[in-house]
Amino acid sequence: MIETRLLQYFLAVAEEQNITRAANYLHITQPTLSKQMMDLEEQLGKQLFLRGKKKITLTEDGIYLRSRAQEIISLMEKTENDFRENEQSITGDIYIGCGEHRSSIKIMQIIKSIQDNFPEIHFHFFSNNADAIIERLDKGLLDIGILLEPEISPRYDYQKLPLYETWGVLMRNDSPLAVKETLSISDLSGIPLIRPSQTSNHQRFDILFSEYNIKLCTIATYNLIFNAGLMVEAGMGYALCIGGLINFSRESPLTFRPFAPAITSHVYLFTKKYQILSKAAKLFLSRLQQDICYTGG
Repeated sequence: MIETRLLQYFLAVAEEQNITRAANYLHITQPTLSKQMMDLEEQLGKQLFLRGKKKITLTEDGIYLRSRAQEIISLMEKTENDFRENEQSITGDIYIGCGEHRSSIKIMQIIKSIQDNFPEIHFHFFSNNADAIIERLDKGLLDIGILLEPEISPRYDYQKLPLYETWGVLMRNDSPLAVKETLSISDLSGIPLIRPSQTSNHQRFDILFSEYNIKLCTIATYNLIFNAGLMVEAGMGYALCIGGLINFSRESPLTFRPFAPAITSHVYLFTKKYQILSKAAKLFLSRLQQDICYTGG
């Protein structure tokens, strides 16, 4: 079994890319750290480092271990924080995975209210698409997922919140489609399309495209809207996305057009079945129930 200390040492070397700097950071000697890393490689039966004269880089096995080691250390820190909760007051850390959607502002307002009354509660956000958030929920790295129309799994308890987002297309102001106030699915036929990578969104729109029998030209996918916006701004194509995520100033070269009839997605709250939540996480869920009335799933 690998000791946690060795994983922490390994992550320091991976970060510093130099044994001497990593040893100084860890307050141990360079020979001790070098031996610890060789012992780790021997224990795993894998070469983790490519050792150059001035720089150490990770092998493919080293990159894999770095990812898993970060998850293990994060999970241990989260567990320790949960056990440190004060019995007399509610403190601790809440780990939330959240996609990009404008309706999250209501959730942020609840968080602000909680922090006003419980300043020792700290929130940690992981922003990504539903697939990546579900993966981290599976591994116990997140307490709660706030997701946009995810695939429903029996492994989770979920609630559909009375919050929803409207779909449309992000485009340049000088695009031919920008003259329209709203778009139809058929308007997407043959244009260079940048699509969200989330599995459930892909499936939903594949069905819609199939119903309209239109020709798709997907040139790229994205998981967060910022890079999609840069691709659109560069003239690469049109981004299929939800509205309200980009602020359009007078100088902005971009604009958003919704679909008509409207295409919407609801926001869901996910927790892993049989998961024992911390007092802080339970408080957050209770406030969501109190402040945002939802229908159960």
